[in-house]
Amino acid sequence: MTNQTRKHKNPKDVSVGNYIFLIIVCIISVFPLFWMFVASTNKSVDVVSGTLIPGTYIAENYKKLIAGTNLWTAMWNSFKYSVTLTFFCLVVCSLAGYGFEVYHNKAKDRLFSVILLAMMVPFAATMIPLYQMCSEMGLLNTTAGFILPTISTPFMIMLFRQNSRSFPHDIIEASRIDGLGELQIFLSMYIPTQKSTFAAAMTITFMNAWNSYLWPKVIMLKNDSITMPMLIAGLKSGYVTDYGVLMLAVLFCTLPTVLIFFVLQKQFAQGITGSVK
Repeated sequence: MTNQTRKHKNPKDVSVGNYIFLIIVCIISVFPLFWMFVASTNKSVDVVSGTLIPGTYIAENYKKLIAGTNLWTAMWNSFKYSVTLTFFCLVVCSLAGYGFEVYHNKAKDRLFSVILLAMMVPFAATMIPLYQMCSEMGLLNTTAGFILPTISTPFMIMLFRQNSRSFPHDIIEASRIDGLGELQIFLSMYIPTQKSTFAAAMTITFMNAWNSYLWPKVIMLKNDSITMPMLIAGLKSGYVTDYGVLMLAVLFCTLPTVLIFFVLQKQFAQGITGSVK
């Protein structure tokens, strides 16, 4: 019976089935992006009716979007906040993860466990104290107020610590013998070997910062400090929603994160799988 079942199994049939499944999943995944693009080129009435054919109304939607919102101000603010947060988060979390692994002892392991417990605390529980601190320090409507609450996250520290385990400690000892300082070892030895980890951390941090809505909504009180998620939320808050204009704004908001992910997707996968190992 076993031999008969083995004869009936064809590797080509298995591969064809896998390809069919992957094609279906790919279509399901890409369809929201396709519909978003189609909706941005049509009138609101056509979007509501569920049309799937690209229209010729994108120029009119762009004019309405520019006339009714501060689109490029919001794009610049989101880009500025996201890039700044990503840079400082990579610096702080990479140093912390490297330090926890290379110089670890029992006390640091207990401290790391406490840091991981912080992942269980929802951001809404700390939002009011953070707002009061930023208000007293004069950080409202500033880039510093945006980045400080998330400049160091337990997940990013854990990601760098897990990937630091693959960094050979023999290199550290040999570098110390050659006279390199600890910071020189980190910059010239550790960072070049952890490019995929930095790429994964950069992708995650930038996407989270770009899509952040709750904290910027609380701390950014001026119109010239608005971000793209806040702009999109404002388009939905009126009595009548122009879905063509709304989808065009969503398209503008989506493009930067999509481009960054596609450029760094290989390094992103390597960095994530390295942390799992």
